[in-house]
Amino acid sequence: MSYTGPGFDPPRPRRSRRGPLTVALAALVPGALLGWAVYASVGGSGGDEGPGSAAASAASSSASSRTSSPAPSVGSEDEKPDASAVASGPLVGKVVVIDPGHNPGNFKHTTEINRQVDIGTNRKECDTTGTSTNDGYTEAEFTLDVAHRMRTLLEEQGATVKLTQDGDRPFGPCVDERARIGNEAEADAVVSIHADGSGTGNRGFHVILPGSVHAGAADTRAIVGPSGDLGTRIAGDFVRVTGSAPSNYVGGGTGLVTRKDLGGLNLSTVPKVFIECGNMRDSKDAALLTSGAWRQRAAQGISEGIVGFLRGQGSAR
Repeated sequence: MSYTGPGFDPPRPRRSRRGPLTVALAALVPGALLGWAVYASVGGSGGDEGPGSAAASAASSSASSRTSSPAPSVGSEDEKPDASAVASGPLVGKVVVIDPGHNPGNFKHTTEINRQVDIGTNRKECDTTGTSTNDGYTEAEFTLDVAHRMRTLLEEQGATVKLTQDGDRPFGPCVDERARIGNEAEADAVVSIHADGSGTGNRGFHVILPGSVHAGAADTRAIVGPSGDLGTRIAGDFVRVTGSAPSNYVGGGTGLVTRKDLGGLNLSTVPKVFIECGNMRDSKDAALLTSGAWRQRAAQGISEGIVGFLRGQGSAR
């Protein structure tokens, strides 16, 4: 994702700058690392394909695979559930907010998204354009697709699911509004979906957790614990379902990073995390991110982490 400004002319954005990342909660992810170790020794492919190549080899061989449909058992790529048909499930009464990072129209509204907003610790841009693969598949397209798939899976479990944006507005929302949507929904869990724009050779996913912030309008002290639990569960299930490894460039191999510079986390009053599902600027990760079949697995891994959190801890905040 790009947090520091739009700075690109579609379809090939400039790679955004990233602030310092603070590694945290390494002791909380034995499940994620164990899952990856089992995958690597039993199910992973050898050679020079690298982590997650089993998914990549089955997923895509060209940019045309971006729009490939998932297996028939999970429905078509654009399928949405009939909310009225959901009558029961383990998550009835639970509210999940999915925040698809960025907006496909942001690049047309640079003045608006460059407007500064208060994030508690300081002021930052309203939003950014996000990144893209070298072939022009944008982060905004990716995040919205994964969000739709997650909505289907979670509504099938009985949850009430809300999106911060559904491609239904010209730009944004700003990061402060994204946080406010989750707060006003009194969400039991909020997950912001992203993909990174790091250098070639940087691979893998990482989950971003809120640090303890108490400044201005921001006070995350009550949500640091449950957000850590939510993020750890998502990291473990993401490894297990997708076969992807934790990031090899941030997080010290844990797949978890703590940050205090993101308004979407600083201003949240409910459990919330971000997930960077992979690096769009690396060709091997891009092959996964542009595959509809892999995006279905990504949505499943994230959703199962949310389900585990809600069933194990409920709405503890």
